[in-house]
Amino acid sequence: MSSNFEAIFEAPSAKEYVDLRVAAGLSPKEIEASSIGLSNSVHVVTFRDQSKLIGMGRIIGDGGCFFQIVDIAVDPEYQGKGIGNHIMSELTNFIENKLPKGAYISLIADLPADGLYEKFGFDYTAPKSVGMYRAIR
Repeated sequence: MSSNFEAIFEAPSAKEYVDLRVAAGLSPKEIEASSIGLSNSVHVVTFRDQSKLIGMGRIIGDGGCFFQIVDIAVDPEYQGKGIGNHIMSELTNFIENKLPKGAYISLIADLPADGLYEKFGFDYTAPKSVGMYRAIR
């Protein structure tokens, strides 16, 4: 990875966040909701090339028992350069060193990103349980 890319542990602006999600192929989010969500993150890691946001990931949760990894996104121009691995390494470091013993960390993996998450100790819940969601429209 280029020396220009450095992990920064602060949330991007809501506009940067929304733009990166769309560029990376994730669902779009509203600016107002994004601003609220970002400010309530448990932990955020971002990567920038100079000032441009090129990758990010965050942990959300209740602060004690349950946490979720969300928003793993890398700008398509920078995919394949190890940034996704580095994001997950930073989040894993936080999980292993800062979260309470016994905490449950979940994520929803878009395919084929499940291969990345497996490298960091995540496993499928099926057939014992399956992921579900409900989006408010």
